[in-house]
Amino acid sequence: MPSSGDRLDPVGSALRRAADWVCEAVAGSPTPAPVVLIDGRSGSGKSSLARTIAQDWPGPGTVQVLALDSLYPGWDGLASAGVMLRDDVLAPRSAGEPGRWRRWDWVHDVPAEEHRVDPGAALIVEGAGALTAGTAAHADIRVWLESPAASRRERALSRDGDGYRPHWDRWAVQERTHILENTPARRATHVFVVP
Repeated sequence: MPSSGDRLDPVGSALRRAADWVCEAVAGSPTPAPVVLIDGRSGSGKSSLARTIAQDWPGPGTVQVLALDSLYPGWDGLASAGVMLRDDVLAPRSAGEPGRWRRWDWVHDVPAEEHRVDPGAALIVEGAGALTAGTAAHADIRVWLESPAASRRERALSRDGDGYRPHWDRWAVQERTHILENTPARRATHVFVVP
């Protein structure tokens, strides 16, 4: 039987359970600085889950968080971000070298400053398109969030408002393509349903 907290905030409760599960997997990981990938469609709770895991991080040392929203090269860049994540961040990090990524300036629609990813610190990456065959090979814990379209849309548009509304369908097409081509749920070590 669901608790009163689950009934009052079913999304928050589902994400809390997911965070607890991932933190337990991190604590049991043989890797001292694991990589956690969190994927799911827009509005499924990826950013909230990443924040909670980072706040509760059970591993030694620090954890870095990379949101793919900072990396997508514009509104048509979901697939490109997955390639950049693999080639510029995860592959170098796996080789013991610093990963690098360039922030996308959404206002001017151009690349902005470069950021470094410490290969010795744990890393959480969250965003649609994060989990592909190429990125999965460099990740210790791989999460897919499943959530109904109506609730995802409501959460995403209430969060990002009119700036996102005109691009919702355009982005959804890229998400569907990603799911068909990369089968992220099948590559996940953990799949969580968010109402």
